[in-house]
Amino acid sequence: MPSLFRFLLIVGVIAGLGYAAVFALANFIKPQPREMSVTITPDKFLKQPR
Repeated sequence: MPSLFRFLLIVGVIAGLGYAAVFALANFIKPQPREMSVTITPDKFLKQPR
């Protein structure tokens, strides 16, 4: 039984570290907005009969 507790503790610590990493990325990293342009060909505007 102690090996089960040790395993669950290790899995819990790894999950906690993963959660902390995702939390840190979400709160401390700010994305930099930038201009974006996409070229759309004219044939995309034509209706296709079904």
